[in-house]
This record gives sequence, structure tokens and C-alpha cells, in this order.
Amino acid sequence: MFNLKNLKIVKKLNSIKPKLKWLMFSQIQDYKVNSKYIDMICSDNNTQTANDKLEEIVRESLIREFSPEIQKMKSYDFLVDAVVHNLKKKQLAQFDKDMES
Repeated sequence: MFNLKNLKIVKKLNSIKPKLKWLMFSQIQDYKVNSKYIDMICSDNNTQTANDKLEEIVRESLIREFSPEIQKMKSYDFLVDAVVHNLKKKQLAQFDKDMES
């Protein structure tokens, strides 16, 4: 059998590996301090627009499924909130299921 541990190249790579990891870590840390990174991770604008789009889609589908008269009902906003909540709950459950497997 051919043993890769005996090769000079593999030995050099193993000695360089910690240095390379440290270099990559330090570069990532420099990037994380940048405000663009923080905006990308914690941006309220992106989530707000995604939530608004989802709510708009739900409102349009309810109007299409039932009738424009549904908007006049007192419970219309509660119904929209409930549908959006259920969609997000199912999406989160699917995300958790995907993360486990």
C-alpha cells in the first residue's frame, strides 16, 4: 500500500497548515470588524423587506382565494398574521430538520 504520510510534500503541508489557518483566521477577523460585514449579518432592512413581501403575498392570496370583501372583515389582519406566523413556523421547522440531517 502507498502511504501518503511519508511524502515530503505532505509533511511540508502539515507544518504549514497551522500557519495557514492562523493567516485565514486573522484575515477573517479583519473582515468581521468591517461595518459592511456587520450590516450584512444584522441588517434589519433585508429582513423587514422580506417580511413585508411575505405579508403582501399572503394578503394577495387571501383576496384571490376568497374575495376582495375579506378585507372588510374585522379579523382580516389577524388572519393575515396567523397565516404568516404558520408559514414562518413551518419554514423554521424545515430548516431545523435540514440542519439535523
